[in-house]
Amino acid sequence: MASTLLAWCRSRVVSHAPSHARHYAKPAELGDPRLSLIRRVLYPANIRNKATPIGTWRQDVRKTIQLAIPSVQAHHTIERAWLLHRRHVRKRREEELASKFECMRRAMDELKRIDLKMYMEANKPEDPRMRSAVEMEMIKSMPGLEARAFDSRVRGLFPRELRIPADTPSKKGWDYSWKPIERPL
Repeated sequence: MASTLLAWCRSRVVSHAPSHARHYAKPAELGDPRLSLIRRVLYPANIRNKATPIGTWRQDVRKTIQLAIPSVQAHHTIERAWLLHRRHVRKRREEELASKFECMRRAMDELKRIDLKMYMEANKPEDPRMRSAVEMEMIKSMPGLEARAFDSRVRGLFPRELRIPADTPSKKGWDYSWKPIERPL
């Protein structure tokens, strides 16, 4: 009985083995035709006698490259000139930043010489999440939207309520009653 069961199992395995081998390597054309269409569009054959619609091969590509860049030396010359231009721009930017930093340093030295208290206030490290007792009382007395605007504004950063300059004036006109929120020192 065991030998007949074993023979039956062997016949089943042998009979199914070729069918699995046939189906896993099935050509794409026999399956979904959309796959073969996608494959032809993405990977067209390199036909040397006509240009492909997606531009993978063109007959005049060598001539076009020769017109744009006549030689390897010209390409290297253009490349070096571009890198030289970028270096000049970078050096100019670094010099400008260095001069700005020097002006800021001189201004801070002058402030220190004139008023030490204001110099210390300007250089005090500040945690933007901390609020003084005066500021907390001020927030309690403000209306809702104004209190939220005051709370979301971080001291020392660009004010959020300042609008971007535009070519045309606002349709509502100028709000003459608006005043910025004063923070206590």
